[in-house]
Amino acid sequence: MQAKVLPLKTIRNPRDLGGYLTQDGHKVKMQRLLRTGRICNLSRHDQQYLINYGLRKVIDLRSEKERKQDPDTLISGTKHFNISISPEDNTEAGTSFEDLFKKFDANPTAAFEHMRENYRLMITRPHSQRAFHRVLEEMANTPEGAIIFHCSEGKDRTGLTTFFILYILGVDLETIRQDYLFSNYMLNDYRARRDLEAKEKGSSLAFRANLRSLGSVADEYLDNAIITMCEEYGGIDSYIKKQLAVSDELIDLLRKLYLEYAWC
Repeated sequence: MQAKVLPLKTIRNPRDLGGYLTQDGHKVKMQRLLRTGRICNLSRHDQQYLINYGLRKVIDLRSEKERKQDPDTLISGTKHFNISISPEDNTEAGTSFEDLFKKFDANPTAAFEHMRENYRLMITRPHSQRAFHRVLEEMANTPEGAIIFHCSEGKDRTGLTTFFILYILGVDLETIRQDYLFSNYMLNDYRARRDLEAKEKGSSLAFRANLRSLGSVADEYLDNAIITMCEEYGGIDSYIKKQLAVSDELIDLLRKLYLEYAWC
């Protein structure tokens, strides 16, 4: 089963996590947890759709630099929260082609390794750990209505945030992985446009390979995060409880708010 794709034209990678089944006979509620890419320059149609869908909060996971470059559209009736998962010097989102050329125009696997390292850093960096905790707390402070949490393309920082909330809710790891990988399908057109632009600029094949790695998700990226949690922190459960400071009470509250019986 895959998450519901929302019919939004001016937002990349928009999905409702509702409907996923848990291992104890529950399912994630619809119209509560929405994962997307950036929400700047939203059309009136998309804004109204989200208002009608019950949107109450937007959590922007991007860096301050990204937020200033492409600020969120302020949607009527919603509260916005800025909770940066990564400091601004650790993301390539919004970086110009010229700057990317300098970094990724030689070794065709450089971006792949760069992304694997970024996932490790999002797990080990105290800044990121505090940010994930804040996001989960904000979810727990939302008794009704929908929340959008988003980064730039809605795949990496949003992907790991989705990993944590679905894991806490009791969704199995394979389902979580398939939701994560589904971003590749959702971003096919985006990557194709970027590749065509790079080709028209005369970019090398190595650079274009790196550009695809930057614009994709991969098992190896997620696996590096999971392996880091298991090898350095004693497992996923231990990491969530100790490094993210997620108490049993917070887990119980999140499950109460975002789950219902599967036959509902």
